[in-house]
Amino acid sequence: MRRILRWVAALVVALAVGVLAYAFLPAPAPDLSALAAPQQPYAASIARDRFGIPHVHGATDADTAYGLAWAHAEDDFLTLQQSALAARGRLATVEGRDAAPIDYLVALLRVRETTAAGYPHLDADIRALLDGYAAGLNAYAAAHPGEVVSGELFPVTGEDLVAASVQKAPLFFGLDVVLAALFDDAPLDEARHALAAPTGRELAVPAGSNVLVVGPSRTPDGATHLVSNSHQPWTGPVAWYEATLTSDAGWRATGALFPGVPTIVLGHNERVAWSFTVNRPNLADVYRLDVDPDDPTRYRVDGEWLEMDVSEVGIEVALLGRVRWTFPQEVAWTIHGPVIRREDGDVALRWAGMDEVGTFAQLYRMNRARDVDELLGALADQDGLASFNLGAADADGRIAYLYHALLPRRDELPGVDWHGVVPGDVRATLWDELLPFDELPRVVDPPAGFLQNANSTPFSVTEAPGSPDPAAWPEATTGVERFETNRSLRAMDLLAGDHAIDLEGLLAVKSDARYDERSVVAIWRDRLVAARDELAGDDERAGLEVLAAWDLAADLGSTGTALMVGTIVELFEDDRVEFDPARLGDPEVADRIPEDVLLDAYRHAVAWLVDAHGRVDVPWGEVNRLRRGEVDLPLRGAPDVLRAIYGQRTDDGVLAGIAGDAYVAAITFDAAGNVSSRAVHPFGSATLDEDSPHHADQAPLFAAEQLREVPFTDEELAAAAVVTYQAGEDRPEP
Repeated sequence: MRRILRWVAALVVALAVGVLAYAFLPAPAPDLSALAAPQQPYAASIARDRFGIPHVHGATDADTAYGLAWAHAEDDFLTLQQSALAARGRLATVEGRDAAPIDYLVALLRVRETTAAGYPHLDADIRALLDGYAAGLNAYAAAHPGEVVSGELFPVTGEDLVAASVQKAPLFFGLDVVLAALFDDAPLDEARHALAAPTGRELAVPAGSNVLVVGPSRTPDGATHLVSNSHQPWTGPVAWYEATLTSDAGWRATGALFPGVPTIVLGHNERVAWSFTVNRPNLADVYRLDVDPDDPTRYRVDGEWLEMDVSEVGIEVALLGRVRWTFPQEVAWTIHGPVIRREDGDVALRWAGMDEVGTFAQLYRMNRARDVDELLGALADQDGLASFNLGAADADGRIAYLYHALLPRRDELPGVDWHGVVPGDVRATLWDELLPFDELPRVVDPPAGFLQNANSTPFSVTEAPGSPDPAAWPEATTGVERFETNRSLRAMDLLAGDHAIDLEGLLAVKSDARYDERSVVAIWRDRLVAARDELAGDDERAGLEVLAAWDLAADLGSTGTALMVGTIVELFEDDRVEFDPARLGDPEVADRIPEDVLLDAYRHAVAWLVDAHGRVDVPWGEVNRLRRGEVDLPLRGAPDVLRAIYGQRTDDGVLAGIAGDAYVAAITFDAAGNVSSRAVHPFGSATLDEDSPHHADQAPLFAAEQLREVPFTDEELAAAAVVTYQAGEDRPEP
């Protein structure tokens, strides 16, 4: 028996050692050599300028997409792989349990099924473009197997790229917030779940962007200007990457794009410029289901029992190194959409664009548009992008704004609150039509000669009489925003009137770093100052003196900004507060924060500053910082000012910027229609490579609020090129 026990113990030890060795020993590099030569050969040249920004050229548009994928992989292959893995529902096989909810949602929302059904119906030129991009990723993987995080990912296909767009598109209008609320244990508020707008507690996640457009009637020289100022995270799957794309087939566009996107998302070509801001109409509905208590797979609609489409999926999760475990999960669908099982009753979710796969087709058509009308027409099929405000300008001096959204055509029904939990036991609440594209809010060539949007209401994008009439889009059934942001209040004040505005003047508007006197921030400042008697600490009272003298400007030397923004950050980290960070300009919501909560947040902000800096009157430039490797620079700007900066608190009393102004571009068509542009990125083109000279080479420009010239013509691109090589070759040293 002792010998048997010794043998068993030895066997257990051997098995344990074997498992640990398997789990933690590096996996052999996958053999991806077969990917190096795609079935259809592609060829593209890559020329990089002194900032490492790629200009990619191919004979065909598919060749150019191939080269773009190779260039982007050189700078950020990890994020590209993570995006493709997430679209396949396989991210948890690499990232572990924290990524399991993402993989489950891919199954729950039927991302792959939607993509498989829609992909064959995309036009042949779009599928060719996607195939070229996918081939570029595969070729890079074959040439760099040591950088591959999952050999099973390859080959990447065009369907994977489209699936990523299907997965991400609804997140921009807040579907992730809806899902978070539905999977929360707290009971749903039947009357108003407020799921159509973000109510996160973390101010570091912005819901914003600015676009400013001025036509020739307002410029001193007849030029037309568009300033694109998208607010995105500075790293990750929705961080901007800059490129210029050209082909012998006539594609010429420059601007910014996201990882895995084969076209320019916002930017310009020779004839038209465009940019987006996020809008958040009510594009998702939650339905209360009448489920059979004896059979949870049946639900009743109009008195008829219907069967759910129920299946089981396995979510494979990396647990210990390479050791994985598969967790079975139910996926159930109704005529409304996917089912979320809850303690207080099951619900189903329905959202706009849930069957659409045409985002890349729309963006590609926009890249090739020749004027404002063609640009708007690229969105007219309503088969891709579900939301976004669009600002545009063209070489003929025309300017336009479109409130783009796949707005469900909902009826006003007795007892139904479309912002609440909707009855799912009647077909009358089940919408299946959209408001036609021609009926969306838009403004083209307004008399005032300017347009602006800063994630605010579409009914004040310009001065009257140019703005749309809100009565045509009832808030109850569409959720089209009625509120202003601080940024829109400031932009309207600075642009309104009849004064001439040149490009530098427009950039000065974009760089404005002041809170409006009507804003929530100004109201909270005044409430704090008025509550002096409620504060006993010397530092707290000294801080109120600083706030009382604050001019609401987030400039480098301002001492009030650190106190006020510190208070705001505390508010959004308080579990008692639900508040949309995009609505700091909306005075109607200021009173949602009780005085005791506001005072408590202020006390914590004071303590944070005193602990780290030893005083309360800390210049904003010492607190608001851009940190990237060895780079550490002061930043103007703050949450929801036009110079938007969102930071994450550090132990040394700094708000380290992680989002906000993310890619800034100023685009001009002169009176003769010639285009030129300047731009800047917060960091640089080398997103993850800390050893690259382009990891943070644009940071000093960004911190100083300066723009660099963007080469665009063939002559400019040739003169700017520092290195030139073929996609598929190693990048040469400059």
